[in-house]
Amino acid sequence: MAKDNKITFYDLQHASGCTTSPFVWATKYAIAHKGFELDIVDGGFTGIMDRTGGRSERLPAIQDDGEWVLDSWLIAEYLDEKYPDRPTLIGDPSIKPLAQFLETWLWKTVVGPWARAFAVEYRDRCKPEDIQYITESRLRMWGKPMEELVVGREDVFPKVLPELELLRGILREHKWLGGESPNYADYRALAVFLWAASVADTPPMTEDEPLRDWIERGFDLFGGLGRHPGMSPLFGLKMREGDPEPFAKGPSLVAGLVKRNTGPASTRAETDHITGKGEKTPA
Repeated sequence: MAKDNKITFYDLQHASGCTTSPFVWATKYAIAHKGFELDIVDGGFTGIMDRTGGRSERLPAIQDDGEWVLDSWLIAEYLDEKYPDRPTLIGDPSIKPLAQFLETWLWKTVVGPWARAFAVEYRDRCKPEDIQYITESRLRMWGKPMEELVVGREDVFPKVLPELELLRGILREHKWLGGESPNYADYRALAVFLWAASVADTPPMTEDEPLRDWIERGFDLFGGLGRHPGMSPLFGLKMREGDPEPFAKGPSLVAGLVKRNTGPASTRAETDHITGKGEKTPA
């Protein structure tokens, strides 16, 4: 059992102390979901091996009453296995591949474009001792200096938003990805937006973003775990003339029919639309 209801958590932080990794954010939420307090070991990108006693060069990592667990997914599975009497993170084995699919889609849709758009700010918010590592490692990852990556980023933000319609469609019908209460799928997806708020020097989403309710509620969980003072606003992007619509203004077609099929009357409007019935014949 975790001593004093605390689990030692090795954080990855900016200079402000704000967590700066989606994987680490998801693990913070997983620990809180299980009802444990976080005994945080502060630190940035350099010195991880020293902080973990040579056990890992990547984070997150936890130490639970002397037992070490590495990797965000392994930590979530460990917490469920070790503490089955506490709220479940992954209630069914099928949740893991579905959450991984959703996360992979979010990384391609959101994290990739936003990471480049916020590259300079990401570097500048780091701890001073991390700046050289971030500069050199990201140059190898992306093939360009950060100052070049952010050129034209004002065109990036409007293009990302329409791609989020899949997630909007799901969360229009459900309070959480986990249904009536959040589960680990919510934390993996929320972690993308928690990370974005840790690096955004300009809002990447509009004020009226439909995902805002879910994001705000997610940030407020566990006593405002996602409300670190080092975070920046996500909402406030001003759309320009010619930019694509950021989101569907009415019901969006997600997973087949917009409305559930309860008989012909419930589907007639859509059927008429796709078959051409009801269209006026040109005079």
